[in-house]
Order: sequence, then structure tokens, then C-alpha cells
Amino acid sequence: MNPATQPDSNATDALRKQLITLLRKSEAHQSFDDAIKNLPTDLRGVKPDNLPYSIWQLVDHIRIAQWDILEFSRDPNHQSPDWPEGYWTKELQPSDEAAWERALNQIRQDRDAFIDLLNDPERDLYEPFAYGQGQNLLREALLIADHSAYHVGEIIIIRRLLNAWQS
Repeated sequence: MNPATQPDSNATDALRKQLITLLRKSEAHQSFDDAIKNLPTDLRGVKPDNLPYSIWQLVDHIRIAQWDILEFSRDPNHQSPDWPEGYWTKELQPSDEAAWERALNQIRQDRDAFIDLLNDPERDLYEPFAYGQGQNLLREALLIADHSAYHVGEIIIIRRLLNAWQS
């Protein structure tokens, strides 16, 4: 980026902090952790009438998409899954409790790994990656936050339809 158009380091540091807050907390919407908190096990695989996904399918989709964005952001040789089949499990429910927990843990670990990228002062938020189509770290952070918030909202809607949400 041209040094004359580069935001000052204080502004960039402030933006990094805001992005991390956006990824970790719930300010304008519920967090992922809030959306799945106290979810009855038997409702993970329920797909309400006229809705395309179960909560499990949404959780696993969040996991896959976030992982893909993380890997794309740190590995120029990363190959994304095929769209859409590589991003959506066909299974309505996790195979067992361990699969559910693995998905939740990966979502949290990958989020934290992406935050590590944001915290790396050597990583320019604005500079397009040397690969891809002009994407940069700022765009990818916003993509994770936007994508996750959208699907968290769907999880909450499903929980409301199943009478399993206390607002």
C-alpha cells in the first residue's frame, strides 16, 4: 500500500481491536456460544418444516466456512472445498457427542487462530494477498463475522421454532 494512503498505526491498532471484539463478543447480536448454549441434545438434528437445515448442519457449515477463510488467509496454496457440497454436511445430526464437541472446539480454535493473524503486527490489514482476487485480512475478518452472524441468527430462529430459546 502507498505509505501516503496507509492509515496511521493508531487507527490500525484500534481497527484490529474492534475486529477482535466483533469476532469474540456479542454486541449487536447473539454470539455463537450464546446461540448454542444449553441446546438440548435431541434438538441438534431437528429440521423444522420448510427450513433447509438443522442446527447441526448450520454449526458444521460455520465450522467449514470459517476454517476455509482462515486457511485462505494464511496459506497461498490452500484449496477451498467445492461449492456448495463441500461446505454443507448432508447429515442432520452429529454422529455422536464427540463430533459435536469437535466441531465446537474447531470453531473456537480457528476463530482464535484468525485473531492471532489480526494481532500480528507484520500482517497488513489492507494489503491484498499476493494470491486470490484482491482479498485482504480486513475483508476476511469481516467475512467471518458477517457469515457467522447470519447463521447464528438462523440457529436462534430454529431454536425459537422448537421452543428451545429463552430470550
